[in-house]
Amino acid sequence: MIDIIVIGAGGHASVIIDCIELMIKQGENIQIKGILDDRKDKSEFMGYKVLDKIGNIYLYNDENTKFVIAIGDNKLRMNIANKFKNINYYTIIHPSSIIGKNVHIGYGSMVMANAVINSNTIIGNHVIINSGAIIEHDNIINDFVHISPSATLCGGVKIGYMTHVGASATIIPSIKIGSESIVGAGSVVTKNIKSRTVNVGVPSKPIKDIL
Repeated sequence: MIDIIVIGAGGHASVIIDCIELMIKQGENIQIKGILDDRKDKSEFMGYKVLDKIGNIYLYNDENTKFVIAIGDNKLRMNIANKFKNINYYTIIHPSSIIGKNVHIGYGSMVMANAVINSNTIIGNHVIINSGAIIEHDNIINDFVHISPSATLCGGVKIGYMTHVGASATIIPSIKIGSESIVGAGSVVTKNIKSRTVNVGVPSKPIKDIL
């Protein structure tokens, strides 16, 4: 039996807890041990005890315990992971998701309900593939990326580190998107996107740099 400790007690954490509970129902040998969160007003969340502040994570780190950073914000998720590197992280995969052949999913990543990840795709560490997202064949998605609900990435797309792809965005085949960028909700990306830019529209165009 593996104990899972969920880091965070917000909206994304509630979805992750739902997912873990479904994984347990499907026979996965795990259980939720509790929550770590820094808000003083939280003593319980989704029926589980808030054990401690995030900064005390090492008090709970043992060979039978793994963690998931259930925080939707890429930068916050990255900061926690970089601060606590000697931690065992668990990969969350919703039972309704479809995972193709030769797909690699890194540690601490989260694949949500009805997501599809097709063959020969590489997903980095601490990535969120949100509900109903479609990741086609031969994609490369780097660490700390968030692919929002119902986004579609066609074949051969590459997404840089810590980029956010908004809900229902579409990225056509073989596009390269740089690191720490934002693709707005509903955008259609037909050209490569530079790092640290905000891009919106149909077709998508850069509207500002991220400083």
